[in-house]
Amino acid sequence: MNKRTGVIAGAATAAIVGAAVLLPNAHASTDRPAAPRTLSSHAATQLAAALKADLGDRTAGWYLDGANGHLVVNVLSQDAADSVTAKGAVAKVVHNSLTALKAGTKTLRDTASVPGTAWSIDPKTNKIVVTADRTVTGAKMARLTKATAGMGAGMVTVQRSQGVFQRYDGGYAGGMAGGSAGSGGGADAGGSAGSSAGASAGGSAGSGAGQSDGGAGQSGSAGQNGGAGQGNGGQTGGEQTGGGAGQNGGGGQGGGNAAGPIGGSAIFGGNARCSLGFNVTVKGAPAFLTAGHCGNDSKTWSADQGGQPLGTVTTSQFPKTDFALVTYNDPGAKPQSAVDLGNGSTQQITKAAEAAVGMKVQRSGSTSGLHDGTVTGLDATVNYGNGDIVNGLIQTDVCAEPGDSGGSMFSGDAAVGLTSGGSGDCKSGGQTFFQPVTAALQATGAEIGAGNGNGTGGGNGTGGGNGAGGGNGAGGGDAGASTGGAGSSGAGTQDPGSTAGAGTQDPGTGGQDPGTGAQAPGAGSGGDPGSGSGTSPN
Repeated sequence: MNKRTGVIAGAATAAIVGAAVLLPNAHASTDRPAAPRTLSSHAATQLAAALKADLGDRTAGWYLDGANGHLVVNVLSQDAADSVTAKGAVAKVVHNSLTALKAGTKTLRDTASVPGTAWSIDPKTNKIVVTADRTVTGAKMARLTKATAGMGAGMVTVQRSQGVFQRYDGGYAGGMAGGSAGSGGGADAGGSAGSSAGASAGGSAGSGAGQSDGGAGQSGSAGQNGGAGQGNGGQTGGEQTGGGAGQNGGGGQGGGNAAGPIGGSAIFGGNARCSLGFNVTVKGAPAFLTAGHCGNDSKTWSADQGGQPLGTVTTSQFPKTDFALVTYNDPGAKPQSAVDLGNGSTQQITKAAEAAVGMKVQRSGSTSGLHDGTVTGLDATVNYGNGDIVNGLIQTDVCAEPGDSGGSMFSGDAAVGLTSGGSGDCKSGGQTFFQPVTAALQATGAEIGAGNGNGTGGGNGTGGGNGAGGGNGAGGGDAGASTGGAGSSGAGTQDPGSTAGAGTQDPGTGGQDPGTGAQAPGAGSGGDPGSGSGTSPN
């Protein structure tokens, strides 16, 4: 071999060796699965729907892995798993198809419809989870055990609850929990203004009973019926000097103090007390959603106990499903599309969303205020007894109590559910079931939102010293320590910020309405909470 031939042969050998090194690396990069994407609840729902459309019955449910924001999709084959991972989700190969699981829930409805039981499909375990409350004993428990045993351990899990499944509508005697302010969350420093009607004898600072004359009244707004007028949501800092609701910086979550009832506000009908779910519109007319069993309790609902009717029930569905549509009697009403957060601030609601197992949610209700938790099951059935069986519910580990029925469950700015019932309470914990909002909207033709009402701007100041705490009533505690509190008389006049005690004041840009209702002169200076000594019932 001459010198030139040797050079050529050496170059060829080097090229072959280089190719041998490069080819495996290229092959590895092609086969490597895409890393799971971190998704919001909304984005995960959209991706899950797309995968379901592509894969059909090869999927078996999905859920959110809250720890890292990944979408986990149950599939029945490795081929389907490859399709899921290619789209950025986590695939989990499971045994039970969604069709089989749904057939199992039908078997339970047909053979084990026992009062005090509930069940839902849990995609995390790929099983039906059955819960029996403490009333399920003896023959009832035997019947349930027989039905579930026939389905096999690989299909169903049975667990016990120490509570009792019940609807969460309440009577007038049901008092407010110590931290809520009427139904609208106006309490500043120490609890509710009496019962759910805001009517403790001790009253709110300056207004006596705190009903509507600028105290911590029913909706928690600053003087809904004549205190701060209808313009309070537009002001970003002006202090109320005429006995307002003393709410702390209302706009913390994108909403100001509502001029009317919002999500979580107490509503009264007949002898029942429930909670408003979400303000909506139906062909442009203002309305709100609440629980169907509340709609069955009364045809008309008020924002105050014994007050003028606020709205009339136009649709009520219970049992089987659990929602009601109440149309505002005033066709010109523009209630705010928001939910009360219980601390003087509100969360704007701009859309509705489907629930997903693993979704983080919050619930607002007129008895227990704001609580959070996680969706644990879908397509749930609960048997409250007396033939009251509801299907298609969302199961959660969020607590609730009587009077919270109909109240809002939401995730961020999305409406998700209406409180139906459950077991336990907010001291010991419990589980609560919710009517999906999307199904209620579809059935009624309603749309989320009923106008912006009084505002998406700030609240009534960050320390206005007006004190909506219940005097010596339910919440106790000092009702506001800053100067310029509830002691002054007047008709809800607005101070643009010249008085001391509320921090830097902003007169706001929204037009202020001083209101027309006369304000009680208060019971002292410097935010004295009043001299009443009443207590609110529990």
